[in-house]
Amino acid sequence: MTRRMPRHLLPVRPAALTLSILSLSLSASIHAQQAPPATASEWGGVGLLQTPTARMADDGEIAFTASHTSPYSRYNVTMQPFPWLESSFRYINVSNIPYGAVDFSGDQNYKDKSIDFKVRLWQETRWTPDLAFGVRDLGGTGFFSSEYVVASKTFGPIDASVGLATGYLGNRGDFSNPLGVIDDRFKDRRPIAGSDIAQAGKFGVSNMFKGPVGVFGGISYQTPWDGLVVKVEYDGNDYKREPRWNNLSQRTPVNVGLVYLPNRNVELTAAWERGEAAMFSLTFRGNPGHAPSSHKPFDPAPVKLQRKAAADDVRTTAANTGTLEIDVDQAVDWELIARQLRNNAGIRVDQISRRGSELFIDGYQASYFKQAKGMGRAARILGSNGVEGYDWYTLRTTRLGMPIVDTSMKIEAVEAYLDGRGSEDDLRRGTEITTPSDVNREILYRHQNKPWGSGFSFGYRQNLGGPDGFILYQVAANYSGSVFFRRNAWLTGTASANVINNYDKFRYDAPSQLPRVRTDLRQYTTTSEVTLPNLQFNLAGRLGRDLYGIAYAGYLEWMYAGVGGELLYRPMGESWAVGGNLNYVRQRDYDQHFGLRDYRITTGHATLYYSFDAKERVVGSLSVGRYLAGDYGATLNVARVFDNGMTMGAYATKTNVSAAEFGEGSFDKGIYFSIPLDTVLPRSTRASATINWAPLIRDGGAMLSRKYPLYNLTGERNERFFYDNIDAVGD
Repeated sequence: MTRRMPRHLLPVRPAALTLSILSLSLSASIHAQQAPPATASEWGGVGLLQTPTARMADDGEIAFTASHTSPYSRYNVTMQPFPWLESSFRYINVSNIPYGAVDFSGDQNYKDKSIDFKVRLWQETRWTPDLAFGVRDLGGTGFFSSEYVVASKTFGPIDASVGLATGYLGNRGDFSNPLGVIDDRFKDRRPIAGSDIAQAGKFGVSNMFKGPVGVFGGISYQTPWDGLVVKVEYDGNDYKREPRWNNLSQRTPVNVGLVYLPNRNVELTAAWERGEAAMFSLTFRGNPGHAPSSHKPFDPAPVKLQRKAAADDVRTTAANTGTLEIDVDQAVDWELIARQLRNNAGIRVDQISRRGSELFIDGYQASYFKQAKGMGRAARILGSNGVEGYDWYTLRTTRLGMPIVDTSMKIEAVEAYLDGRGSEDDLRRGTEITTPSDVNREILYRHQNKPWGSGFSFGYRQNLGGPDGFILYQVAANYSGSVFFRRNAWLTGTASANVINNYDKFRYDAPSQLPRVRTDLRQYTTTSEVTLPNLQFNLAGRLGRDLYGIAYAGYLEWMYAGVGGELLYRPMGESWAVGGNLNYVRQRDYDQHFGLRDYRITTGHATLYYSFDAKERVVGSLSVGRYLAGDYGATLNVARVFDNGMTMGAYATKTNVSAAEFGEGSFDKGIYFSIPLDTVLPRSTRASATINWAPLIRDGGAMLSRKYPLYNLTGERNERFFYDNIDAVGD
């Protein structure tokens, strides 16, 4: 009887060795032609077909890729927060495995979810390749988990890649793991059982870099036709160890495909894989991180800057009457200016005042995402309405009665920049951003604000990947309003009515060993057609030069009512801030009306915020405290913020709740991105669209949702965003 050689002792396969040699020995003498663009694999990240390459998309890009090769349909979202980091999250539909019992899940197929990342270790030079390290299926079920190193080098119109992988990508096992020399535990990889859901959500470090190593690689060829790329790859997976015993046949490890790019934002791929299966994919990509503001045909045109001698009539009258002292400000129609500032410069004015040669406008920017744009328009309005005798004008940003920041611009520098006589450097030197100081000022105009405001909107909510339906959604009509008793004391609330949903499918309640602080999601979303998600009284104030506070009481969010408060210390000009919140809350009734349930908890966190002032701006926060289920721990949130306000980030929470107590997912985590709508809409707006993806909703690590976080309210203290966009003064 022939004894089978152990997998970890298998010799290197000739085909794999040949591919490795060929892909790295292509001659640089290939005729000069444009290199192929970085295109998506069917797993979403930049790659060939099944396998990744070391290439990266441009930073700021977001791509959506849908692919199908039987029995897998993959739906991927890929983000490129930095030039050297790629991250993806996905859902995989497995068409030949049911999700669960037919009476519960119907005909829904099994869904798997996972997160990937890839990091560039070395950038390509004339003689050396791009080199990257990556992990697939990090923090998911681990069914498709893999670790790899891959190198890519361009040779004229050909981009060649070769890599080594453990896990799913290297399941062929071309040679034994060299780390086995250090420790025998690296020689074999623990298989993920088909029902091993307890491992879902863990990072799976105990299995990383273990098992035999597989070789993968291939080439992309840019054809003479710019819109067509040819891909040929050697697959490191033999599909004999597929998740949930769903093994596939493979006639050949060579996959071939064509990619058609009708434009830079769309990719269509067709391929033949495993020697017997077709693959099709569609990718949409864009770069919101570096997107300029869109054309604004519905914005009012800026006022033409022309000095209006509005004070001449006053001087003439004074001369005729022999008056020695004149006040040129009495010739200015401040009410008209306040109205123009609102309608044209986007500034909601509370009051206008003066102190010496400085004119103050108290209010806040309500329309333009870039505050510099409103400042430039304000300068035009002031100059065109006969405002004379001032060297500086200052916008004192005041939100909810709290002075946030003074943005001062030298009038001569602004006007010189607007008419082309001054440079951007001159404009920067003529700009100061400082902490608001208490000084005596003469009031020229005070706006009589309405004590109330309201509006209609539509809301959308969804749950993805559940056993009772892949997408459970609701569209609701919302009516929100506020009543102000003082500028810093107000009552606010929202009423919501269901418009359409498919919650008739919503039957699943996630298991929990903790108090059900979030997993009663189904009851809260299906009990009532009309709800009151929020109704609370608020009192805010600036308590010191750099200290802010807010107190609140009422129905704070859709699941909790109570009382609480927050303090924030955010020194001007510093990269850091510290804050803390403390809340006593009770769980609300499922109908989200006025009733309360028995569960109550004291929860709160101390938070350190830090902005890394590097070329690529990174903002992070670390919150430590007690969560809604009574668990103690910390939440880390890190995000890349682009110059135009686009944000890509991730967060993770770990508490004293064990992975077994937490349940599937092991700990709370998620990925998000936020796109300023100013980059896509035909009218200026400060609104953003935020997409947050959390694999699961569980009770551990759950925070109270607060309507008015002080760090967000004091966002204008971010000097860098203003200076990065100071050229918008001319818009």
